[in-house]
Formats: sequence, structure tokens, C-alpha cells
Amino acid sequence: MMVVGFLGCYGAIQESQCLLGTFFACLVILFACEVAAGIWGFMHKDTVSKEMISFYDSVYDKAITDTMTADSTNRKAAATVLKVFHDTLNCCGKGHATSWLTQISDTLGITDLCPNSGLSSNCHKSINELFTDKIYLIGIAALVVAVIMIFEMIFSMVLCCGIRNSPVY
Repeated sequence: MMVVGFLGCYGAIQESQCLLGTFFACLVILFACEVAAGIWGFMHKDTVSKEMISFYDSVYDKAITDTMTADSTNRKAAATVLKVFHDTLNCCGKGHATSWLTQISDTLGITDLCPNSGLSSNCHKSINELFTDKIYLIGIAALVVAVIMIFEMIFSMVLCCGIRNSPVY
């Protein structure tokens, strides 16, 4: 993404048709990949949901295991990822038992993983809800990004054509 941004900015500054054309081509490729990924994700949302739950379980197990060890670097990395899951989805734990255990360990000061609201569901249920009931939120975010990319492509082509038609000075 940094290279694509560099092509656009430097091409506009230098008024280079070649760089702006390359920028446009990269945007078209990225747009096509985004559309393909969105269609694939929508068609396979159950698989994506299962993979996210599997990833969550591995991070949860690693964070709990690392809490028991003395290595603070590993503990911080896994706990940070887990905290993002919990804060974003307002959930805590893999199931009912792990949810209660994690909340109790937070209360005792052993860990700091659950959201501070106190009321939270288990994360498996929240992840499934996200990919079944709230799929429209993901679609809206993808649509906003797609509209921005379309405007980027339009403006880069307008600038490229403007450079071509401008008199050389």
C-alpha cells in the first residue's frame, strides 16, 4: 500500500503520466481483489466464522498459558490481541465456564482481559452473531472503501489526462 501511495503522490508531484497510470492500474487490481474477497467472504461466511473462532481459541489459550509464566513479552502480545477481541465484541471467554473464570481472574487482578462493563457474553456466540446477524456492517465498511477507491481511480485518470492535454512549459 505504501508503494501504491508513493506512485500516486510522486506521480502527481512530478506530473508523470507513467507513474499515474501505474497508480491507476494498481488501484484497479486492488479494487478487483477487494470485490473478489468480499464475494468469497459472503459466500463462505460460515467458514470464515469457524476460522475466526479457531483463531480466537488459539489466542485465548496462549494468553491464559502465558499468564501463568513469567515471560511478560509473550503475555503482553497475546493479551493485547485477546483484549481487542473482548472490547470490540463485548465478550469474554470461549464458553460459559471460561467466561466466568476469566472474569473472576480479572476481579482478583491476575489478568486484565475482559471488558470493564461487567455484562458480556461468550465470544463464540458473539463471533457467530457478527458473521450472521451483523454481516451488513462488514458490507457497509467494504462499500465505503470501494467508493473511496473509485474516486481515487477517477481523480488519478482525470489528472493523468490533464497532464497529457496540458502544454509543455
